[in-house]
Amino acid sequence: MKRFHMVWMILIAALLAYSVGWGLIWVYTHRNTVPDGAYASSDGEAAHQLLSNGEQRLTSGSPLPLGGLSIDAALQRLNERSESLKKLSLTLEANGTKVLNKTWTLEQLGLQIDTKNARAAIARLGEGRMWDKAIYRWSFPDRLDVSLTWNSRVFEKAVRSQWGYLDASTPINASREITSDDQVVYKPHQNAYRLNMEALLTNVVKAVEAELNAGWGANAKPISLPLAISVVHPNVTLERLKAEGIERMITSFSTDFRSSGEGRVHNVTATANTLHDWKLAPGEEFDYRKVIEATRVKYGFREAPVILNGELVPGIGGGICQVSSTLYSAALRIGLHMTERRNHSLPVSYLPKGQDATFAEGAINFKFKNTTGKHLIIRTEVRNRILTIKLFGSMPKNVRYTIDSKTVKVIDPPVKLIESAAAVPGGRLLISTGKAGYVVETYRTKYQDDRAVSRERISRDTYKAQPAIYGVAPENGDPGAVPEGSPPPRQLIEDGVNE
Repeated sequence: MKRFHMVWMILIAALLAYSVGWGLIWVYTHRNTVPDGAYASSDGEAAHQLLSNGEQRLTSGSPLPLGGLSIDAALQRLNERSESLKKLSLTLEANGTKVLNKTWTLEQLGLQIDTKNARAAIARLGEGRMWDKAIYRWSFPDRLDVSLTWNSRVFEKAVRSQWGYLDASTPINASREITSDDQVVYKPHQNAYRLNMEALLTNVVKAVEAELNAGWGANAKPISLPLAISVVHPNVTLERLKAEGIERMITSFSTDFRSSGEGRVHNVTATANTLHDWKLAPGEEFDYRKVIEATRVKYGFREAPVILNGELVPGIGGGICQVSSTLYSAALRIGLHMTERRNHSLPVSYLPKGQDATFAEGAINFKFKNTTGKHLIIRTEVRNRILTIKLFGSMPKNVRYTIDSKTVKVIDPPVKLIESAAAVPGGRLLISTGKAGYVVETYRTKYQDDRAVSRERISRDTYKAQPAIYGVAPENGDPGAVPEGSPPPRQLIEDGVNE
C-alpha cells in the first residue's frame, strides 16, 4: 500500500513538473519580445570593401538596440531608423567657386540599407511550432545583420549631373598689356576646376559613418560637406607674371630720321618692328646681331648710305645703326652694363658724339646685360620718321641717370692728293674740304633723391678726321697706285649689312 502510494506521488509530481515545464516553455515561446541583448548592425569586418558593382560596404557604427522590444516595436524601430538614415540630407557646398550648393537625400546619392535578414530573424520569433520556436529563441543571435552599401556609380552620376561641367573648364593665363599711353595693365588668370570624386566619396562615407556612430540616424541631423574640387592653375598666373617686375616705363629715348631717303626709312622701321616687345630675363645679355638676322629674314634690307672705311657710300642696310644707337642711349639712362659697344668711325647727325653704337656684320656688335634684377621689355615706336625706344621694367622712382659727353681732343683733317687734269703743274686744286676728327669722353651720373651719388666714365671714343682732298697735275707714272702684291684694304661696312 505504501509502495502504491509512493508511485502515485511520483507520477503526480512528474505530471506536475511536466505541466509546469511545458507551461514555462509555452510562456517562453509565446513572449512577444526580442531576446535581451539583441541589436542590429552591419558586418564591420566587411566595411569599406569595394564590390565589383561599384558598391562599397559601410559599418553601421554603434549598434541599434532591439532587445526587450516587442516584435512589432523592434520591426518598427528598424524600419524607422533605416528610413531616417536614407532620408538624411547631405548638402555639398562649392566653397570658393562660382557654383551653387546642392542638397540630396542619402538614398538619392546611392545609400542602400537592406534590413531583410534582420526583419526576417525578428519575425521568425513568432512563427512555427512551440518547440521549434523555443529552440530558435534560445539560440537567437545577438547581432542581426543589416547590409549598408554605398553605390559609388549612383553617387558620381548625381554629383556630375550638377557640377560635371567643371571638368570641361580650361584655365586661362594671366596677361599683361602695355597700352598706347604706356600704362602696364594686368588681367588676372582664371583657374579651372576638376571634381575629385574619390576624395568626395571618401569624405561622404566618413560623414555617414560618423552619423551611424552617433546613433544610427536617430537624430537625423543634416550633413554639410565641402565639394571636393581640385584647382587647375594656368601656366601663367597673375602672381607669376607680376613677379617678372614689369611695373612701368622706366625710360624713353627718341631720335629722328626725317631727312632720310626711302631705303633708310624702310631699314630703320623694319629693324624697330623686329625689336618691338623684345624681352630680356634678369641677367640675360642682349645681342643686336639676333635682331638684324631676324629682320633680314622677315623684312629684308634696302639700299641706303653706309659708312665704308670712314666714308659714306651707297650700301645695303643703311640706318640699322640708328636703332642700335637709340637703344644704347636708352639703356645708358637706366644704368645697364654694356658688354660690347663701339662708336661709328664718323659722327652721326642724330645723336651727340660719344652716345652712338655702331654695327658691322661679322666685326662689330652691340651687346648689353639686363642688370635691373627683373625682366625688361623693349618697345619701339616709329611715328612721323621719329624713332622712340621705351624700356619697361623695375627701377626705383627716386633714381635717375644723366649722360654727358665732352670733346677732349680735336684731330686736324689730313691732306689727300689725287691726280686732276684741271690742276696746274706744281699747284693744288681744292676738291673738298676736310672735317676734323674728335676724341670724346662720355660720363654717366647716378642721382638718388636728386643728389648725385656716383659718376663714371663709360667710354672714350675716337672719330676719324676726313681728309681735305686736293687735285694735282698728273706726272709720269702713277704715284697713287698700290704696289703690286700688297693686300687689299680692309672693307669695314658700318651702319649696314653684307648681302
